[in-house]
Amino acid sequence: MMGRDRAVTVMDGGMGRELIRRGAAERTGLWSAGALLKAPRTVVDVHRDFIAAGAMMITTNSYSCVPSYLRKVGMADRCAELAGLAGELAREAADGADEGVRVAGGLPPLEESYRADLVVSDAEARPMYAVLARALAPSVDAFLCETMSSIRESRNAALAAVGIRASRGTPVYVSWTLNEEPGTGLRSGEPVEDAFHALEDLELDGFLFNCTHPDAIEDGVQRMATLTDKPTGGYPNRFDVPANWTLDNQLVVREREGFETEQFVLAAERCVRRGATLVGGCCGISPEMIAALTASLAVGDGQG
Repeated sequence: MMGRDRAVTVMDGGMGRELIRRGAAERTGLWSAGALLKAPRTVVDVHRDFIAAGAMMITTNSYSCVPSYLRKVGMADRCAELAGLAGELAREAADGADEGVRVAGGLPPLEESYRADLVVSDAEARPMYAVLARALAPSVDAFLCETMSSIRESRNAALAAVGIRASRGTPVYVSWTLNEEPGTGLRSGEPVEDAFHALEDLELDGFLFNCTHPDAIEDGVQRMATLTDKPTGGYPNRFDVPANWTLDNQLVVREREGFETEQFVLAAERCVRRGATLVGGCCGISPEMIAALTASLAVGDGQG
């Protein structure tokens, strides 16, 4: 799909929230991994709905296929099995759609999202990311190291994916989560520019920002445009996340006031004008919102 004067890939939206809405997952505990165990066909259905909405890149439902989630139910040894299943389900949905839909293998935080203070050690992270990358590799067209809150976290995930790229040629993208206030860097406080340069030697294939305020993402895309000609983009969430939040504590995540479909589409359009070539949504962004984005980009290019 074309957006303005360049090719733009529409990504999918928030898998976890959609699975919860359909009764296939819960907000605590295993979260989205629960659907792999009890409702795998619903996972395929959600992928298909995002594809029907216009998404040309879908991300595997592997976000909570990590030990910190699975050990809650005594299944920490099933990370590879469930990540592999997440890849297979996404591949099934993509293969059943029009030609050209790509599957991104999601490599997530190994502990909590947004919590740079909880990032696990390199010695623990690197072998686990290698396990996840190998499990996803047969099913995916790219790797997406997403919701990375610090340079160290993103480097550990990217190293595992780059190892697969060496043998399979699978592109590797990294997506950082940013502080809510534009221009204040990653959740760790590290500047976007420092994050880019810290991973420059890995020769990654694209750079994105996700799961944060759309204004922060727009700022990140603008900054990245001064650093690289490689694909850039972003996919915001729909929530305001309190400090020190974890999936299972009592802190409440609230929907961002005034961020409905229209505002989501406008935010994505601004990112495209800043140079983004990959746009979509994260937590709370529904297939209906992705459909509106797809229609807007098509109309903006004179195709609708």
